Amino acid sequence: MELRTLRYFLAAAQEENITRAADILHVTQPTLSRQIMDLEKELGTTLMLRGKNGLTLTDDGIFFRQRAEEIVELADRLEQSFVERNADVSGLIALGASEAVGSRLFAKLIKQFSDKYPLIQFHLYNEMADNIKDRLDKGLIDVGLLLEPVDTAKYDFVRLSQKETWGILMRDDHPLAERRTITPDEIAAHPLILPLRERVRNEILNWIKRDEKDLTIPLSYTLLSNAALLVEAGLGCAFCLDGALAIHSSPRLRFVPIAPEHTTRSVLVWKKNHLFSPATSLFIQEINMFRAKIE
Repeated sequence: MELRTLRYFLAAAQEENITRAADILHVTQPTLSRQIMDLEKELGTTLMLRGKNGLTLTDDGIFFRQRAEEIVELADRLEQSFVERNADVSGLIALGASEAVGSRLFAKLIKQFSDKYPLIQFHLYNEMADNIKDRLDKGLIDVGLLLEPVDTAKYDFVRLSQKETWGILMRDDHPLAERRTITPDEIAAHPLILPLRERVRNEILNWIKRDEKDLTIPLSYTLLSNAALLVEAGLGCAFCLDGALAIHSSPRLRFVPIAPEHTTRSVLVWKKNHLFSPATSLFIQEINMFRAKIE
């Protein structure tokens, strides 16, 4: 039985609703349901009754909740005691991040760590994934947030739980702006703004089922912030992720998912078997503790 499982159970008991608890924990509803069912199987008893009005603890569930709260509180106090011992740790950590909804979790992680170690500073580089990997390999960045596809063979990594959906960013007066989804044939005739990253670009071209020479591509981009401005100016439609759009929203822009659906996820990576600074080592420990809460 893992501490993470106890936190999952306590969140569900507190919210009395699997969906709300899953949102708070940043996991999917099936993942949370499976963890609780596995816990009940391990204990050989039913802890929660599932009904139309939500979750209700059984007598065993009430007893288990009391003991779980004691264990989690003790673990938190133990962790805090080590935080207080290391409160005077200082240093600099270099981070790289792609534009993605995973950036929100990354920001939460950085804030959580900064509260524990206020003397440690961060440098954050916002670039496309290939540039971040290059900086990682050269030792210029300690930890990177990348969008899949990512070759993780030479990295330790944590894959974040949120899925991100590919779609088309267009002006609100575009002929396809009111569509619920867009197919390759519908978008191929329009000017397209594509990511510069080669692996992602190849996936997009495979989805469109056309050679690049048969498309009108007035611009390629590394970060969506400038591309979104050019979409708004009427240069073309941009392939992007819904998570990146959330960072650069505008009332003049519409995001329409592609069909068939294509999703990806974000990955936190750092070098394998690498001797990091004390500050970075602590941050990687924080990532692994964070993983235990979101998986």
